[in-house]
Amino acid sequence: MKYFRAIKSQLLAAAFIITATTAWAQNAKKEVADDVMQKVYEEVKTPYKYGMVLTPEDNSKKMDCPTVFRKNNQWYMTYLIFNGQGYETWLANSKDLLNWKQLGRIMSFSDSTNWDSSQKAGYPALQDTKWGGSYELQKYQNKYWMSYFGGHDRGYEKGLLSISMAFTDKDPSVAHEWQRLGKPVLMATDPNVQWWDNHTLYKETVIWDKAKSLGHPFIMYYNANGDSLNKKRGAERIGMAFSDDMVNWKRAEKNPILNHNIGITGDPYLQKMGDVWVMFYFGAFWKDKGGAFNRFACSYDLANWTEWKGEDLIQSSEPYDNMFAHKSCVIKYKGVVYHFYCAVNKADQRGIAVATSKDMGKSKVSFVAPPPPKAKKN
Repeated sequence: MKYFRAIKSQLLAAAFIITATTAWAQNAKKEVADDVMQKVYEEVKTPYKYGMVLTPEDNSKKMDCPTVFRKNNQWYMTYLIFNGQGYETWLANSKDLLNWKQLGRIMSFSDSTNWDSSQKAGYPALQDTKWGGSYELQKYQNKYWMSYFGGHDRGYEKGLLSISMAFTDKDPSVAHEWQRLGKPVLMATDPNVQWWDNHTLYKETVIWDKAKSLGHPFIMYYNANGDSLNKKRGAERIGMAFSDDMVNWKRAEKNPILNHNIGITGDPYLQKMGDVWVMFYFGAFWKDKGGAFNRFACSYDLANWTEWKGEDLIQSSEPYDNMFAHKSCVIKYKGVVYHFYCAVNKADQRGIAVATSKDMGKSKVSFVAPPPPKAKKN
């Protein structure tokens, strides 16, 4: 009997050790170690600012939010233009990632009766997320997809802004109007809205996780403004939503996933390096950090994120970005990392710039002459 009790005790002890070890491994997997974070930083850092690659033709317009993809052995960039009424989404083309040509609109202002008549800020979805991969857009149900935030009110990010989807069965490398669902898929007024996104919804990135790591194939990362106590002063944070069909979306229960409690944490863009997911994003007006700057976080499971604590990837340093340097799209091609971002100078001119991991020279593109300074009121 004593023998059997001893064996039973040993088995229970072994089971405890296995359970504890498994639990530790699962918990450890939620955190990305400092040495891994350092390796990611060394891989993605871009110390050489090439300069501006796209600028508005005049001071009535501002460019924003680059997203770069590849098609037919060439590069394409979607970006936003604000002209006073609101956002439209445009397309540009490049052969070398440095010299870009505007091709035209792909989501334009529309009839005033539309819920999104004055705001259509688009971001290509379902891109190949492999670091140094194809960067091509994948088709789902024989269509290319684009998420966007839209709204009816005129002005710079005015009124109720909500998220929806657009799609096309045509070539995404050719400028043409994409079809839209005709209604939002996520709103700040939804019955199941959460405290952190109950005011305004902004930029989003949609990835296709074919492994269904979180139970669904499509994951949307988006930033939103909200506060359960005071909506007007609420911070912007990043959270998730899920879908099985790209049309019907459900917020994740454990949101937000990145939160600094003040200022902005926004514009997520994802890549995968081996077994590590990297989310590039920008911060602004944090409690201990002024201005706007691009940073990153890492994850093994797409839900638990470890933030980089070191140097910014991009920050203001040049005359063309001395107000803000923010909003990331980062890719690697033929051994060179290209970090596209929105550059804003102190004259409030806004365009698209790029920094690289290798010295590629200096751009000859620049802003037009700035508008005359506004007279100060006595």
